[in-house]
Amino acid sequence: MHRLYYYFANTGFYDLLPAAMQLAIELGYSPEEMIEAVCKVADKARHYPPTKNRAAWFATVFREKLGEARAEMLAIKKRRLL
Repeated sequence: MHRLYYYFANTGFYDLLPAAMQLAIELGYSPEEMIEAVCKVADKARHYPPTKNRAAWFATVFREKLGEARAEMLAIKKRRLL
């Protein structure tokens, strides 16, 4: 939890950590995938900041980035095994 709070605080989404944790638990993602995803969300927010309903924007983008994070981590694991 401490590591997650650090990353969410540094990206400016610390207020959305409880919602992000609930979403990640429901979808079966690990804390490492959550960290990668919130960093990706922060990158997207720099280019396309939410204009209305920040919480809904975050939930949509976070769900998308969780999938990307899992795909990248699986690809890295596969390369290590080869």
